[in-house]
Formats: sequence, C-alpha cells, structure tokens
Amino acid sequence: MELAPRRLPRHPLRPLAARSPRHVCTRAFTVLALESSADDTCAAIVTSDRKILSNVVVNQQALLEEYGGIHPYVALQAHQRNMPGAVQRALREASLTVSDVDGIAFTRGPGIPGCLSVCGNAARTLAAALNKPLVGVHHMQAHALTPLLTSPPSEQPEFPFLTLLVSGGHTLLLLASSLTSFRILATTLDESIGNAYDKVARLLRIPYDNTAAGAALERYCTSPSPPDTEVPDISLPRPMPGRLAFSYSAVHSAVERFLDARRGQLDEATRLGLARSFQRAAVGHLEDKLVLGMRQCLREGVRVRSLVVSGGVASNSFLRDRLRVCLDRESPDERISLVFPPPSLCTDNAVMIAWASMYRFLAGDVDKYSIESRPTWSLEQLEEPSQARGSTGSDVE
Repeated sequence: MELAPRRLPRHPLRPLAARSPRHVCTRAFTVLALESSADDTCAAIVTSDRKILSNVVVNQQALLEEYGGIHPYVALQAHQRNMPGAVQRALREASLTVSDVDGIAFTRGPGIPGCLSVCGNAARTLAAALNKPLVGVHHMQAHALTPLLTSPPSEQPEFPFLTLLVSGGHTLLLLASSLTSFRILATTLDESIGNAYDKVARLLRIPYDNTAAGAALERYCTSPSPPDTEVPDISLPRPMPGRLAFSYSAVHSAVERFLDARRGQLDEATRLGLARSFQRAAVGHLEDKLVLGMRQCLREGVRVRSLVVSGGVASNSFLRDRLRVCLDRESPDERISLVFPPPSLCTDNAVMIAWASMYRFLAGDVDKYSIESRPTWSLEQLEEPSQARGSTGSDVE
C-alpha cells in the first residue's frame, strides 16, 4: 500500500529534540533535491535558511562530444549509472545521513521523458521508503527563482520582474508576478539560443576542450585576431523585427548557407569573423525582444525594476555585457537591476530545484508519491490545481 506523504507545519523552523531532554533546539528545514531533465545528473542539499550544503553535478560532456549533442537513450543510461553516486556524494559532502533530510524534491518537468524518469523514480522511492514529504518542481521556475537564493537580501529582485531563461532547451522572456505566477511574453518558434550556439560551434569545428560547445564558441570569439589579417564582419539576420518571438533557426541557417557557399573551406580570419558575427546576432536578437517586452510592460502599466537572467547561456560574458548596455539605453532615467545567479548555478543543477520546492514544503503543500513527470509543461500552468498534490491519508485507489 502506498502511503501519502506526511503533512508539514506552516513555519520555517521545526523543533527537534536535543540530546538533553531539558533543552529544545530548532533547525532549518533541509531538502535533498534531484535533477536529470537533460544531460546533467544532479543532487543537492539546501536548507530553508539559504545554506547550500552540497551541490553535485555529473555531466556527460564526453558523450555529448561523441554523439554531437544529447542522445536521449544514451543520456538516460548515463543518468541511471550516475544518480546513485550523486545522491551518496551530496549526503557525504553535507555531512548528513538520509534520515537527516526533511523533504525530497525533484524536477517534474519539462525535459526529456526518459531522463526525467530517473530523478522522478529516485525521488519517489526515497520519499516513500523514508516516509518523507515529496515535491515535484518546474525546471524553468527553478531557474527563474535562483536569484532569490543567491542574491543578498538587499539586492534580491522584487516582483514583478522580467526573466530571460536562455539555455540549450529554452528561450523565454517572462513576466514574473509571484513565486508561481509567470506570463510568457516571448518564446522561440523553432530552436533555442543554446541549441543554436552548440550547432554553430560544431559547424565551425571549434574544439570543446572539456567545455560545452556553446561555451567553447564564446571562448573562441575572444581569441586574438590572426596577425596582419582583417577579421571580416559578416552580416547575419535578426529575425522578426517588431514581433515578440524568438527564432534562432534563421541565424543558425544563415551560418550554414555561408559555409555551404564556400564548401566549408574557411581561413582562420573568416572562421573567427563568422563566430563573432553569429554571437553578435544571437545576443542582439535577445536585446531586440527584451526591448519589446519592456515596452509592452510599460504600456500595460507594469513597472519592472529588475531583469533576472538564468539558464546555461546566462554564464556568457558577452551576453551579460550587452544586456547591461541594452537596459541602460532603454531605461536611461531609472536603472533596472540586472541579476544573474553565479555561473555554477546558471547551468542545470539541483540547488535550484531544492530552493524552488522550499516554499511548498514550508506551507505543507506536498505531492503524492504517485506524482508523474510532465515532459511538456508550460510555466503558465503552474497556478492550475494539480491532482498530484497530496492531502492527508493514502493516495492509493
């Protein structure tokens, strides 16, 4: 028989018995979180008083290079191999046993179905076996809320704020009104910015050097120009001017056509020029849509004071510099804060999953052990009632 997870008190600190029966101490609520929505196997332990006790990320970089990207079945097998060790290491680095954990969280979606099943099955089994409460988290919500953990209290973004989620799987411009209320202002009509970076890096045969393809392209763009040679500035499109939507297939395809016209034969100066031109066009496309989103908020009377940027591409230094310039140009009289998580928490990780689950744990709003993954899941559906949420009693029919 499957038991429903226990209900929790509605306060952040839970009384625990001290070693002496005459004393009572309190400690923060502690969450073990798991993430495997794409190609990184992650486990982390975070507390309700904003302490990151451990953060384990096992990447699949060698497999990505071998297969030219994420191969769903190969990624699934790697997650199955890596997850037990990631959990064990997270507990060891936090100097905790699994019994010391108060709740289990995991990425419910969106993501690659088979990959999601690994963190989902592990979390459900752990929670049920240990009689711990369970919370399934929206992956993109977790990215968006990470700065509420990592920023000092005086620098945390206040609702409503704009969020750019830029990664290998997503390109979204959102208006965040609360922890669970997100409105999609723009999304990609085809491929994501991160996917375009990865594909162009492979087209240009840029060495990975133990980094992701997109990061390798960014690094290559900072290479010194070949001596006594002019690096060309190649014109690439910034699609759909005036429309609140992204399209990175257009920029990616323009690079392919440029290479096809030259049968893939480029001198080093032209290759460097094409890489730099792609990066300018890709980031410039983000700038264009950000300006449109800011102006729409202004027309609707929504005062936005912060832009939160997260996802793997958010660690790109060129993007960070250009977005600061864009915000200052569009809002010269009132400075809009630009907030990024630390680079290590821009890419997929389980710290963000733990933190996004925290408010639900502390409110006693937990899920049944029978909760299913949601590979396709819009952020705008977060506020909808969920049959997967547990009340008291068993969730076995």
